[in-house]
Amino acid sequence: MSNKRYSKVAVGGTFDKFHDGHKKLLSTAFELGNRIEIGVTSDAFGGLKGEIDSCEERMNNLKLFFKDKSNFRVVSLDDPFGTTIYEADFDAIVVSEETEPTAMKINEIRLSKGMNPLDIIVVSFVLAEDGNPISSTRIRRGEIDKNGLII
Repeated sequence: MSNKRYSKVAVGGTFDKFHDGHKKLLSTAFELGNRIEIGVTSDAFGGLKGEIDSCEERMNNLKLFFKDKSNFRVVSLDDPFGTTIYEADFDAIVVSEETEPTAMKINEIRLSKGMNPLDIIVVSFVLAEDGNPISSTRIRRGEIDKNGLII
């Protein structure tokens, strides 16, 4: 992982069934950035994944988890790119292995608009006790809990 400190870092996701993998992703963003923008998929966009908690509930979970911090903003995402393709002041984006291709697409769009590309920081998956990644889908299915323990 990078030891570089960034002025403004983006991180985004659905953040349904807020779990240890989400915590690692977000904690990395806070370790690297002075200001963090957390994009949370809207009900319409996130709903493409199936039965998930409301955007409001997912945003509140994040605000509660980071209640001791003030250097972040939580915004709703209606597409995979959010404000990273409109606001030039982002320096980096923190992504999972699964969403790295989206970050690469963001950089293509930024370059086409004359903006600087983002440094892409890829955070490895947090594994459940069975050795497979913790995911909201697996939690919804009742396979594991939010800490990756087999149910």
